[in-house]
Amino acid sequence: MHLPATFKHISVNPESKSLVLNESVLVPPEGRDVLIKVSAAGINRADLLQRQGLYPAPADASPILGLEVAGVVAAVGSDVTQWQVGDRVCALVHGGGYANYCAIREDQCLLVPDNIELEAAAGLPEALLTAWHNVFERAQLKPGETLLVQGGSSGIGSIAVQMAKLWGAKVIATAGGAEKCRRLRDLGVDLVIDYREQDFEIVAKDFTEGRGVDVIFDMVGGDYIQKHINLAALEGRIVNIAYQNGFVAEIHFGLVLMKRLSLLASTLRPQSFDAKANMARSISQQFSAALSQGTLSPVIDSVYPLADAEKAQDAMARGQHFGKIVLRTE
Repeated sequence: MHLPATFKHISVNPESKSLVLNESVLVPPEGRDVLIKVSAAGINRADLLQRQGLYPAPADASPILGLEVAGVVAAVGSDVTQWQVGDRVCALVHGGGYANYCAIREDQCLLVPDNIELEAAAGLPEALLTAWHNVFERAQLKPGETLLVQGGSSGIGSIAVQMAKLWGAKVIATAGGAEKCRRLRDLGVDLVIDYREQDFEIVAKDFTEGRGVDVIFDMVGGDYIQKHINLAALEGRIVNIAYQNGFVAEIHFGLVLMKRLSLLASTLRPQSFDAKANMARSISQQFSAALSQGTLSPVIDSVYPLADAEKAQDAMARGQHFGKIVLRTE
């Protein structure tokens, strides 16, 4: 595949924080890196924070926004063994996703089956790895247990509920508004709670006949923390990936002690390439068949051209979307 001399990407204006389309020299991949000709890139809340200077990129990361892409391998480094030019892949990238070419170490990539369009596959990597690492690795969800997903209509939430149902768990999920709740039911969620109209703690406790929830997957934090402690079952696990309602809350830890609860949290981006490679390998082993068969699939809300990255981020900030917002780079 012929490589151009330059590639297009989005840059952040340091003064206005606006997003602009730029062009830079394209460097061929070396070592274990593969160069992906990007078809689409996923948008994540971390991108919005990085744009505002609130989530600095690691020192070894690309300063270009974007943490996940899908496309075709355009070139490989001399030490690459897993992929060949022309392979369809999606990848969790170390920055640089808002571009039409992006390089990443080969073991951060996942194969995209033929039944999934590359544009849709851009919504897979961040959601798959985040859900796998937190719900299955850290919180150790088991078949037959009950999982509560806060924000089930998000990109991560919509993947997590599908993975958990395939795992054999009962799934409760929250969303805001009747339409989002309907779409979660279509994904197979056992109990959908409209948090605008219902108290999720009361409804979920009734659903479990007072037993409580085994695993709670949360990105809200704030005043939800105590409610989750109240709702958790004996030996329950509460795992946080964000604290959109705030990092500070007044908590009564008595129930944590009495129920023998585990309070867990993680961030994905700062973890090592090796750790993320292990996650990608586990996901391939556990869920590649489901992806190929269509029983696990990305949920795409909307697609924007690369040049309209700012409009796409504004749409995410409004919070009306269901599933992933992606950028088309071709």
